[in-house]
Amino acid sequence: MTCTFADLVTRASALANGGRRAVLGITGPPGAGKTTLASHLVAALAAGNGPGWVAHVPMDGFHLADVELDRLGLRDRKGAPDTFDAYGYAALLRRLVEDQDPMIYAPGFERILEQPVAGAIPVPRAARLIVTEGNYLLIDDERWRPVRSLLTEVWYAGLDPAERLRRLIERHVRFGKTPDDAVAWATGTDERNAELIAATRSRADLLVEPELLHSLRPA
Repeated sequence: MTCTFADLVTRASALANGGRRAVLGITGPPGAGKTTLASHLVAALAAGNGPGWVAHVPMDGFHLADVELDRLGLRDRKGAPDTFDAYGYAALLRRLVEDQDPMIYAPGFERILEQPVAGAIPVPRAARLIVTEGNYLLIDDERWRPVRSLLTEVWYAGLDPAERLRRLIERHVRFGKTPDDAVAWATGTDERNAELIAATRSRADLLVEPELLHSLRPA
């Protein structure tokens, strides 16, 4: 059955029925539209439930800083699973699920600097639904496995490969890469990561179809 965007909003809202805090994960390969889908969902849910009811907490704030990637010799693989603080991300999700603190601050990610920014995203106690998105929510290895157990549901954004690549190259150029470097990165490092992520597709609770993702304008 094909889901409409309204269906997704209804399903997401129902995750927090009864007042218990829920965490919705959105995953998919680079350029698939995860952030766009999350942003549209959060806007629609805030309009229906109030702006404090929902919060958007991307995984990207857990990128390791470039200085640490240099120390580890991983700078040329930035964006791969081992270039994130996966345990730190799981710890934040655990704290969100436990729902004990009046305010939780999550890190953000500054795309122009390509660096994480601490304490950038406030999550008030009133937030009943947390929408988080990132590449590796369903990866089955020691570092990432704890993440899945903390997510109420995980949706997979599956944009068709040609459009995904086009958007990814465009994004890299927009944030400072030359066109040649953008193509090289998107078809090299990003594509290797995309293949790894695609292998997790069957573990998702819901597949968001390409047609729906095409219909959403980037935020």
